Amino acid sequence: MNAVEIESAVSDLAAQPFDAAEFPYAFLAAFGNKETTLKRLRTGNNNASDVPGGVLLRNNIHIAVCDADTVGEALRTLRDSPATTKAKAKFILATDGQTLEAEELISGETIACAFEDFPNHFGFLLPLAGISTIKEIKDNPIDVRATGRLNKLYVELLRENLDWAREERRSDMNHFMARLVFCFFAEDTDIFNGKGLFTQTVDQMSANDGSNTHQVLSEIFRAMNIKVSERANADPRLPNWANGFPYVNGGLFSGSTEVPRFTRMARTYLMHAGALSWREINPDIFGSMIQAVADDDERGALGMHYTSVPNILKVLNPLFLDDLRTALADAGDNERKLLNLRKRMARIRVFDPACGSGNFLVIAYKQMREIEAEVNRRRDELHLRSEIPLTNFRGIELRDFPAEIARLALIIAEFQCDVLYRGQKDALAEFLPLDAQNWIVCGNALRLDWLSICPPTGTGVKVVADDLFQTPLDQAQIDFENNGGETYICGNPPYKGSNWRTAEQTDDIGQLFSSKCDGWKALDYVAGWILKAAEYSSFSPCGTAFVTTNSVCQGLQASVLWPLIADLRQEIAFAHTSFKWANLASHNAGVSVIVVGLLPAPVKDKFLYDAVTEGVANVRRVERINAYLLNAKDVFVTAAKAPLSFDSLITDGSGALDGGGLILASDEYRSLMDHYPHAVERFVRPYLGSSEFIRGTTRWCLWIEDTDLEVALGIPEISKRIDAVRKFRSSAGTRAQTAIGRPHKFAWINKQRGTQLIVPTVFSERREYITAGLLDDRYIVSNAASIVQSPKPHVFAVVSSTMHISWVRAVAGRLKTDIRYTSALCYNTFPVPLLTEQNKADLTRCAEDILLAREAHFPATIADLYDPETMPDNLRHAHERNDEVLERIYIGRRFKNDTERLEKLFELYTKMTAADKAKPAAKATRGRKKTV
Repeated sequence: MNAVEIESAVSDLAAQPFDAAEFPYAFLAAFGNKETTLKRLRTGNNNASDVPGGVLLRNNIHIAVCDADTVGEALRTLRDSPATTKAKAKFILATDGQTLEAEELISGETIACAFEDFPNHFGFLLPLAGISTIKEIKDNPIDVRATGRLNKLYVELLRENLDWAREERRSDMNHFMARLVFCFFAEDTDIFNGKGLFTQTVDQMSANDGSNTHQVLSEIFRAMNIKVSERANADPRLPNWANGFPYVNGGLFSGSTEVPRFTRMARTYLMHAGALSWREINPDIFGSMIQAVADDDERGALGMHYTSVPNILKVLNPLFLDDLRTALADAGDNERKLLNLRKRMARIRVFDPACGSGNFLVIAYKQMREIEAEVNRRRDELHLRSEIPLTNFRGIELRDFPAEIARLALIIAEFQCDVLYRGQKDALAEFLPLDAQNWIVCGNALRLDWLSICPPTGTGVKVVADDLFQTPLDQAQIDFENNGGETYICGNPPYKGSNWRTAEQTDDIGQLFSSKCDGWKALDYVAGWILKAAEYSSFSPCGTAFVTTNSVCQGLQASVLWPLIADLRQEIAFAHTSFKWANLASHNAGVSVIVVGLLPAPVKDKFLYDAVTEGVANVRRVERINAYLLNAKDVFVTAAKAPLSFDSLITDGSGALDGGGLILASDEYRSLMDHYPHAVERFVRPYLGSSEFIRGTTRWCLWIEDTDLEVALGIPEISKRIDAVRKFRSSAGTRAQTAIGRPHKFAWINKQRGTQLIVPTVFSERREYITAGLLDDRYIVSNAASIVQSPKPHVFAVVSSTMHISWVRAVAGRLKTDIRYTSALCYNTFPVPLLTEQNKADLTRCAEDILLAREAHFPATIADLYDPETMPDNLRHAHERNDEVLERIYIGRRFKNDTERLEKLFELYTKMTAADKAKPAAKATRGRKKTV
């Protein structure tokens, strides 16, 4: 469930007659708990409550329904309950059906309200559904409620008006919804004459069954497209009840005023939406949530586009807002400096080429208005109209409804800022009619010319210095004239990895990159925005900051994309290293993202923001920021044919290319065992790839040496399988055909006698360690995993370390969101200092401890043991000891974080690869001396 669905369910619950026995289960159902969970609680099987009438859901909430006027006492009982602590309840809640009280146990934050009002506090309880709530929604749920009401209306209207649901009419439907949003806001903020004018007019003039609602709305919309002075001559004549609406236009009510037909239910939804307090709407929150309403594929995920203000400010603050605030602080009460700052802000243009519903633009506008208001306060000019025009906030959006909402959100933000900083009277006096200019462009940003949408300007505002002889001339703000204003490109473009792109999106990327580089197909879709911004800045210098996937600064993508950006003379000026970008979807862990900021080279001051705790970042001024977002030289890790640090070679596993003839499923293995037990012992081996090793499953394969072929062919089942392999390879690809003459064998074999170290080639990004494992030579490892041949025990310790997975995360590719471990890019490039014999002995002991810790939990699988949330303590301690031993070899102490680890690894990689290049070419790779 998403936040909108939960709000609707909670509101329905509060509106029903209170049922003391049923309430706890209905409450839990409203927050998305499944019927099977509720059934177990009802029967008492999973209900661990020790409070009379209580219901306790582990790791969630302890609820008690109590007698009248005892809610406070019941809440204290829940708080003091041993069961509450033992079950790790996050919330406690008590109610008597008249009042309700709840407490979040970790923070101690509480709510207390009348029972029927508790839906107004549903944001406080959203963590019960696994949704990370934010202060704006917790304090004021209007945005979620408004989205829910309009979503119901939209769906009902499409059901009744099938022609409006067609692609060619969907833009009309979206424009109609944008008009409604404006009317709801306008009637609650006195933009319309009298509170509730729109909803009351529709209620009074339309029939309860909705039959003429479309006609009433059409007349209201037509009135707002006709100037008051021209209404007497309107044809057809406007009804008197529509004359009370002001002239709005600005493109919002121009053109057709046709309205879809309403049912009784649709009219009810319209009235419910109008009953909300739209004065309190947050245009950035509401806009980003409502944009999914008009998308059939996304309507079930309302709220998933919401981006919190703190996350948006991770982009905007270092890009330009911090600099404006510094300028404000430096200006103090100096009127001329304050004037220069105000004029500077009036020329700043913010451009979001993937603007969605405009939340980046809205936040930038609101933040700049706050700074401008402080300038005016210090100059005693609070009465002045803002000099920051909405047309300086430009955007591109692919879909028309979010584009409409983006423009509307900016209009609402402007009005709210005018009310806040200038007062209601001045705000109303200058709000209507709306500006007809359309500064949000609807189209494909990767196919449009950004310079034509946000064109560079010439020289502009004259700025005045306090004292020309006392003030340095190299400061842009006091030079004779500035260069026509600053431009900042920002946003959160669509990520879309290569496995998720549509054919059209791949073509978009191809148009940009195919003539510039090889390997472009591996790039995420967001790379197109980075390149376009760099090209824009190379022509018209500007600052850029985007939220992007981690992967554009990892693996192959880093080596493909960032040399192109450097060729355009752009440098990474600041970056936020990996953090979770969560949304309002239920149990959403959030995608891991970074923020990358670019400026024209050379950039003097560079800053790295490393996440310390949620919402808090450590800021470092650094000399350089390379493509991997490290304070290290511009070096790209490229695939290597031989290990940089290890003696033990790594290969892919063996590849069957057999059409399934040599591979046995469990039932096939058992059948062969039943009929030919001696053959199984001689010719069948356990067969593992990454998935089988991690999940603890086993397949089997035929493994027949040339000397045993005659005996094997004497077994009918095996002979039939060998013949099937021969037939498959005869009609398969070139590589399979090279093995036609040996159908009893795998097409290629990478196996030596002795111990082998299996390294999964694909594993979850949630893994804290690479889950390698030692196998004896009975096992056949498939080409879905890698094998370190005849490894020394300490190699297992190194591969299983935090150092190694930190390296892999930085340089490896991705398969969807999973990490893809390749021997040439991950193992062969990994830099390890020269190890002494004592170092190797210490690491060998660590390897043994890890293996013993795993063994202690047999038959738990690797997947079970390495789940970050349930990893056994003894196994975690064994890995932490291993990390400590290895990291002390690198720097004599534990590293503070992954950033410090990677900076050291890149430093060592640079030195070791430089040393290798300086050596004479070796005759043979296999005999070269290694450090490990």
